[in-house]
Amino acid sequence: MTKQYAVGLMSGTSVDGVDAALVSIEGAGTNTKIELVHFVTTSFSSNVKKRIFQAMSEDKSSSPLICSLNFELGEVFADAVKQVCKEAHFPLDKLNFIGSHGQTIYHQPYQTSDAFPSTLQIGEPSMIAYHTKTKVVSNFRSMDMAAGGEGAPLVPYTDYLLYRSNSYGRALQNIGGIGNVTVLPKSSNLKDVFAFDTGPGNMVIDGLCERLYGIPFDKGGIIASKGKIDRSLAQKWLEWESDFFNKTPPKSTGREVFGEVFVNRIVQENQSLTNEDLIATATYLTALSISNAYKKFVFPKHDIYEVIVGGGGSFNSTLLQWLSELLPQHEVKVQEDIGFSSEAKEAVAFALLANETLNGNPGNVPSATGASEPVIIGSITPCPVKK
Repeated sequence: MTKQYAVGLMSGTSVDGVDAALVSIEGAGTNTKIELVHFVTTSFSSNVKKRIFQAMSEDKSSSPLICSLNFELGEVFADAVKQVCKEAHFPLDKLNFIGSHGQTIYHQPYQTSDAFPSTLQIGEPSMIAYHTKTKVVSNFRSMDMAAGGEGAPLVPYTDYLLYRSNSYGRALQNIGGIGNVTVLPKSSNLKDVFAFDTGPGNMVIDGLCERLYGIPFDKGGIIASKGKIDRSLAQKWLEWESDFFNKTPPKSTGREVFGEVFVNRIVQENQSLTNEDLIATATYLTALSISNAYKKFVFPKHDIYEVIVGGGGSFNSTLLQWLSELLPQHEVKVQEDIGFSSEAKEAVAFALLANETLNGNPGNVPSATGASEPVIIGSITPCPVKK
């Protein structure tokens, strides 16, 4: 098998910045061998971050804003590729391909009276390809939606490739802006895998931190650890979005549900609580939504031994502590406990998905997204010059 080098790019709903993972890849499908070479996160400038949130807002967004931001983010993503290669002392011209998730601006996974099922990730791949002189695979979610799926979650396919076990069942819980789980039953094949969004990950916590403290997130869960949980209030917040939480998987959600409007309502209706108590209760909300999802949709069907947490939430020790308390019969671990990287997990996943696309392999899991069949996902933008 020929070893190739790729960069996976991920910018999530938390809008923290661009995660870039430089990896080596051999083979494809279940024969894939992958190794993380280097990982960086490049932060968005305050102005870019502001424009991303404006583009996400139904009230503040506009066609000119999204059009301009699409190309601007393409350059930002290209810079992230250059940065991870530079830090790794890896020649940019030796890079074989890039897998770019893009920045989600809007995600409408189901039909409504005035909306067609759709999703939009921006970060122009032509800009990335030109500025890195490298082939780019992007737009991963659209083909799954064309096949009747929700376009999310997509990480389950790569979770299956990397984490399946013949010894015991695993739940791979990602806690980014949104929480999502991939369930890998013992000795599973791809048809046994299922996954879904569990609800808010860091999104509500981060929104409150920004609103109440002017900081992007609760580092290590320190603020939450100083507050007192209002469990009845957390339950009330779950009931605000009972349609989502009660819906049987496959299902997905995003900032449209748990973003600015949700955070504003929390602040407006709970002015008697201290800031620490609000952050603590929001952190507990995330842990509770994950626990409830497992108890309702996972544990009745599958024997799960360990829960492996990745994403930014894996660094919130308070969140992990409360999740462990809510799941006392299960081992709650982080990616590092099994030899992987919590920070790099999703960026690595999109390098893997790009590899599958280039090898002509489907990259979605219909049992996770609701698609009618496995399909090859991603759009390919060629290298603009001969190497």
